[in-house]
Amino acid sequence: MEFRLAVMQDLPKIKSIYKKITEKMKREQIPIWDDIYPCEFFEADIRKGRLYLLLDHDEIVSAFALCDTSSGGKFIEWQDNQSRALYVDRFGVNVDYAGMGIGSLMLERAKETAKHFGAEYLRLFVVDINEPAIQLYIKNGFIRAAGVYDAVIEDGLILHEYGFELAL
Repeated sequence: MEFRLAVMQDLPKIKSIYKKITEKMKREQIPIWDDIYPCEFFEADIRKGRLYLLLDHDEIVSAFALCDTSSGGKFIEWQDNQSRALYVDRFGVNVDYAGMGIGSLMLERAKETAKHFGAEYLRLFVVDINEPAIQLYIKNGFIRAAGVYDAVIEDGLILHEYGFELAL
């Protein structure tokens, strides 16, 4: 499998994969993504050089953005607010590859990439009802930090997000 930065030519495939992930999440009663998020953010992620892909030949297996900041960061009590941290965002695994250990493999790639950029912590946010993701992060050594970030979405929807981090 190939791990690399996404390019604009990947965008249609990325959006297609994430639409399938969003549909699966809705079927599993985890309605936290929609037609706008995360798909409408991928073009900017590619332009900023922060969207990473795992490919199996020509098929996108998984993706995540690795960001310098997160809007919820100030609402969480991290282990060390002074150390450099990078945030995993828009993490997804192609539904055709579910249950194959791809999530753990991609988190390992995220750790390696964050270390390469001098980060001392890898952090992420997960909505409280996304139990499969929470279990994946715990399994991979992430620790839940104190606090909750209430992300206010249009129409008064509030997503309660937990912060998780891993010392690198």
